[in-house]
Amino acid sequence: MTGAERELIQHRELYSARSAAAVVAASLVVAASIYLLFEVVLKALGQEPWVRSPDEWWAWSAGLPSAAEPVVLALLGLATLGLGLYFLLAGLLPGRRRRRTIADPRAVVVVDDPVLAAALARRARTEAGVGPEQVLVHLYAKAVEVQLIPTSGIPANAEAVRAAVEQELERNRIEPRPDVQVRVAESGVVGQ
Repeated sequence: MTGAERELIQHRELYSARSAAAVVAASLVVAASIYLLFEVVLKALGQEPWVRSPDEWWAWSAGLPSAAEPVVLALLGLATLGLGLYFLLAGLLPGRRRRRTIADPRAVVVVDDPVLAAALARRARTEAGVGPEQVLVHLYAKAVEVQLIPTSGIPANAEAVRAAVEQELERNRIEPRPDVQVRVAESGVVGQ
């Protein structure tokens, strides 16, 4: 596998596609087209329009903004702005999935963040000597935050927990390696 192929596969696994935005756009176009087709068929058959005839829609849109109520124009403008921002942000933002790569010379190995968080929480829990409900791990793009609630009367060594979590990240060969922050709660819970 060449470096370019590896980068392509890694990017495909780590970043989400724009399919949700494409589905929304296609659904809106299809719904508008079906409605217009329905109104055109009703007019061709000489029936009453369902909402408005195509001629009425054209006359209404040609007379904008004076032909509409200001509230309707404001709502239409806000809806258009919201939809436009959604599509703009979907196109510009990276759309990163909650996954990380594991360094491997032969293949692209990807691990989901919840799986990695569980492994890091287990390691932090073992190092601190606390129960499973006393450790919470959050993974961010460039950081790992470990929240630890010690057992009452038994102090927790935040530096030892941080070192253990960093060792677990190194052992799992996570690339790029995030910074580790350990927060120990001031009050503890009744023993485990």
